Amino acid sequence: MAELSANEGKQAIIEVDGVSYTRLPIKTHVVTAADSIPDVAAQYAKAHLQEGDILFISEKCVACSQKRAVPLTQIHPRPLAKFLCKFVYKSPYGIGLGIPETMEMALCECGTPRMLWAAFISAVGKLFGKRGWFYKVAGYRAESIDGPTPYTLPPYNKCVVLGPENPDKVARDVAERIGFACIIVDVNDLTGKILGASSPELNREKLARILKDNPLGQSAQQTPMGIIREVKHA
Repeated sequence: MAELSANEGKQAIIEVDGVSYTRLPIKTHVVTAADSIPDVAAQYAKAHLQEGDILFISEKCVACSQKRAVPLTQIHPRPLAKFLCKFVYKSPYGIGLGIPETMEMALCECGTPRMLWAAFISAVGKLFGKRGWFYKVAGYRAESIDGPTPYTLPPYNKCVVLGPENPDKVARDVAERIGFACIIVDVNDLTGKILGASSPELNREKLARILKDNPLGQSAQQTPMGIIREVKHA
């Protein structure tokens, strides 16, 4: 069994509230709709887990297993989508809703009225030099949509990936299968959120801070899951 180590350019250990934690990414095959996330976790992660560990899994990995990756060829943006995408802040870390295809999927996921209101509020925010208001109004279902980028792994470099369905249940199913706590996370090089947890006792806010620097990486590392482990000092 290969020893786990941090991805290149990422630090393995972080200190939160005076406690050090190591984050160990786990490489897998490219997960598709043919996979079961509990099975993938059992195959790649279970042998590495120790008492007290928490397994964290990328929301995009979960979504892809749920057939939530939509090929660009199947998306036909309406004129409204082409208009609304102009109101979205273009982040250097991802496309978000900044292209017609991702905006079209947001309209389908969230509804036209909400997206129109988000665009209006975004326009008001820009008058005051404020950014990010679009996503605050549109909500997480819109914010979680990922578009293709130059570093996206095939076949998802030609897809729009929606947020995962029922991440709490997925986390519980994984935990039941592997016998360890599990969380479903949305982390990138800007922010981090815990979308699902196998137990209400898990501190989502603290876990988000432990993962805030995105130890999974943001490009072709092919590490959609990892382990959080408290560092025990002698």
